[in-house]
Amino acid sequence: MAVYEGEPSFSDPEDFVDDIEDELLSDLLQGTPLEVNGICVMVDNVPQVGPERLDKLKSYIHKIFTEFGDITTEFYPEADGMTKGYAFMEYATPAQALKAVQRGDGYQLDKQHTLRVTTVSGFDRCMNMSDDWEPPEEKPFKDVGSLHHWLLDPDCCDQYSVMYESGQKAAVFSNNATEPILVMERKEWRDTYMHWSPKGTYLQTFHQKGIALWGSEKLELIQRLNHQGVSRTHFSPCERYLVTYSPPMDTKEDPQTHKHIVIIWDIKSGQNKGFHCESCTHWPIFKWSHDGMFFTRMTQDELSIYETPSMDLLDKKSLKIIGIKDFSWSPRDNIVAFWVPEDKHISARTTLMQIPSRQEIRHHNLLFNLVTCEMHWQRNGDYLCVKVGRTPKGAQGVVTNFEIFRMRDKLAPVDVVEMKESVVAFALEPNGSRFAVVHAESPGRYNASIYHIKNNGKIELIKTFENQQVNSIFWSPQGRFLVLAGLRKKEEDEEYQGLKSMNGALAFLDTSDCTMMNTAEHYAATDVEWDPTGRYVVTSVSWWRHKVDNAYWLWTSQGRLLQKNNKERFCQLLWRPRPATLLSDEQIKAISKDMKRFSKVFEQKDRLSQSKASKELVDRRRAMVEKYRLYRQKVSQVYWEQRDLRLKLREGVDTELYGDMDDCEEETVEFVISDERIPV
Repeated sequence: MAVYEGEPSFSDPEDFVDDIEDELLSDLLQGTPLEVNGICVMVDNVPQVGPERLDKLKSYIHKIFTEFGDITTEFYPEADGMTKGYAFMEYATPAQALKAVQRGDGYQLDKQHTLRVTTVSGFDRCMNMSDDWEPPEEKPFKDVGSLHHWLLDPDCCDQYSVMYESGQKAAVFSNNATEPILVMERKEWRDTYMHWSPKGTYLQTFHQKGIALWGSEKLELIQRLNHQGVSRTHFSPCERYLVTYSPPMDTKEDPQTHKHIVIIWDIKSGQNKGFHCESCTHWPIFKWSHDGMFFTRMTQDELSIYETPSMDLLDKKSLKIIGIKDFSWSPRDNIVAFWVPEDKHISARTTLMQIPSRQEIRHHNLLFNLVTCEMHWQRNGDYLCVKVGRTPKGAQGVVTNFEIFRMRDKLAPVDVVEMKESVVAFALEPNGSRFAVVHAESPGRYNASIYHIKNNGKIELIKTFENQQVNSIFWSPQGRFLVLAGLRKKEEDEEYQGLKSMNGALAFLDTSDCTMMNTAEHYAATDVEWDPTGRYVVTSVSWWRHKVDNAYWLWTSQGRLLQKNNKERFCQLLWRPRPATLLSDEQIKAISKDMKRFSKVFEQKDRLSQSKASKELVDRRRAMVEKYRLYRQKVSQVYWEQRDLRLKLREGVDTELYGDMDDCEEETVEFVISDERIPV
């Protein structure tokens, strides 16, 4: 037996040639470790624990990071019986590792530990970084102009977006009583849909790779939010945050793509916070408070309330509410309302809760045998109506109860209106104390009733309009005026299931004295949209629901037809919202009292705008002014370019008067123009 001195060498000879192909070792190569670059991530700021708590820590960290993908290997370095405060996670694919870095970095584990996540390759780059600091490249500032320029229109004209030619073209128009004024038109502006933000600051367009936000006077690109396959979005009321959602993708490459992905974006900075959910049965998944300070998510038997901008769970725990079915925020106060169905001998109930104190304001029991329950807030938050459908014992059909909370009164008292007829539509007045109900007395016979909520706790029926062709209610944003419409529906539309499809009958009401100002018809109308001021209303026939007669018509609030705009394969019209007025209630009342004084000026402007001759004259004058401005600019430029030559010709003596006139001497010269003698 040979005896070796020292350690044997396993190195190949210098002239060795490896002629073995990888195909022969395929079974062995499958078991080799994966490449570290882009697949293994390092998790820092992990709690340092001993052996007795290590299993619990590993289970908790594993639960967090398996949401981002399939973990193949975990390693927690130890020293002196304690973990070192960091760990390594190896994922099945680089895409999963990248998601773990993007969405796990900054995760708040507890008050003392905020996880920092990076790829191992990224950590190596940081360790090998040069000591010589180089300043980052300065990017030029791009001024896109005011994002609220349309509010400064001297004639206070609102804007709206239009999609036509089956969605291949989109345009933004400025509203005018005679004809719309084109602001911007583009082909293939978006892939699927386009929407305005709640205050009208941004126009968002949907694309396969994400969302684009447009703004400023020329509707320039403001922000890109990358979210592959995004299908739904939801703005916070303050417009600072945007929630995007993408459904599971049908692919076998990455198991992570089979999950529902929800991302909350900070619009100005572009930073995001990602969430995963098993399903999307309710949309929006997150509902926002009126000021954007909180957003809420409902899961089974839990209501989770998060704070902004930290995106952390309020008080580090969710509300345990057994059987919770739905919830909604007040549009003016940080109050959340939720309801729970009946359980055995306990009736269903509605609860109002103050946030963030979690103090219950009101607890109201509903009735048994509930079929449906919907919550409707008045826009000012003065009233909450819980619309309850129930089946009484020993009776057929559904009885509807309107449980109305008076939110501004002490302890939020509740008034109840019971309606035994089938309820087709319901809507609260946005800026008042009335509500409208469309109910079916018998199949094919529809009535519309107007109710008034009084301060003494009584609800009074003002008037019922019988035998109307109506299945939808549209209040003016300013209240008072109301449009009852019989719209054309599609059977497959979930929100219109059970409603009779009609042919576009319209009734314009003034609810202050319940008079019907006008009745009209827009054949096969599918949509009704009020402008933000309540002065105009648009009825339209969408190509998405009806393939012929696609157009939109503009009406006054009193029901007078102003325009008929035909667009090839017209799809959608959306008014650009306006932010809340800065005027106080007293200032608005003072303006209303002096309306006669202002109306003369408005009527004169309306007459000029309605006259084509006047419009042509105004356009011609504007063209002349613009021509003179360009000529003056050109002449002024030539004047300053030739100044040095003039000084040279005058031997350096500046005889021109410009700039500061204080150095000039004033001299008065008198001379006789004519001498006339008149004999006396």
